[in-house]
Amino acid sequence: MTIKISGAPCCWGVDNPKNPYLPSWERVMDEAAQAGYKGLELGPYGYIPLDINIVGKALREHGLTIVAGTIFDDLLSENNYENIIRQVHDICSLLTNLPQFLPEAGQHFPTPYLVLIDWGHEERDYTAGHPERAPRLHAEEWAVFIRHIKAAAQIAHEHYGVRAVIHPHAGGYIEFADEIRKILKDIPYELAGLCLDTGHLYYSKMEPLQWLRDHADRLDYIHFKDINDKVYRRVMNEQIKFFDACAQGVMCPIGQGVIDYPEIYKLLKAIDYQGYITIEQERDPRNSDTSLQDVTKSLQYLRSIGF
Repeated sequence: MTIKISGAPCCWGVDNPKNPYLPSWERVMDEAAQAGYKGLELGPYGYIPLDINIVGKALREHGLTIVAGTIFDDLLSENNYENIIRQVHDICSLLTNLPQFLPEAGQHFPTPYLVLIDWGHEERDYTAGHPERAPRLHAEEWAVFIRHIKAAAQIAHEHYGVRAVIHPHAGGYIEFADEIRKILKDIPYELAGLCLDTGHLYYSKMEPLQWLRDHADRLDYIHFKDINDKVYRRVMNEQIKFFDACAQGVMCPIGQGVIDYPEIYKLLKAIDYQGYITIEQERDPRNSDTSLQDVTKSLQYLRSIGF
């Protein structure tokens, strides 16, 4: 089993590129390298510059390679569709002109990936983690949703050779078990794979081990998070948005929460998962003074159990 561990800017609180409290992208790269990471995600569109020369130089100086770019946006609305397509072109153009990781033997598809995450619906944000009361899309809306996702994935593949992976995310319209199963039915694997996130699965009432096992054949990429059970139980009893829960510390360093990573390690060996896993720990960026400490602990813990 060959697995490489990478990091993501959300560990520094980078989720909304317009947030005035974000740390600089240069600091994120510097601290990721200090912690021992060799790979990093771009983070949300608009955070790391789209300038190939500037970003390429910074990556080389820090010994880093970009493993994925992310569209973290409203994939449903027709009036946002042109914006989504522009992001696909901009992100994939940058990804394919930066230094590349060599493919790992047995990897389903090589990096870099285009991670597709639906986001931006307040009615779902307040019901994150609650499958029993979250509103669902009507059939007509779902058909539009699928058409948009297919178009983004197809452009990434046909124009840039970039593999799109769909990331179920708490607070979006691809979150719960029924929605993930519909995505797997409606989006052929030839067009897009899965990026399962252990923290989002757990947050949204799914068992990470089971989902990783059951969907190993669709699994191109994985995100690792851990969850502070005390905070989780409290926020599940509040009317709270997902990132407000993250600001209260619902995500914690890997190995300090409720997710059983030694068992996940055994499972990934059993299913012969090869390739990349990215550590994430969403937070308020005003609390990013402990990010270096936390991402270092997460990486050290995973190495201590065999990764």
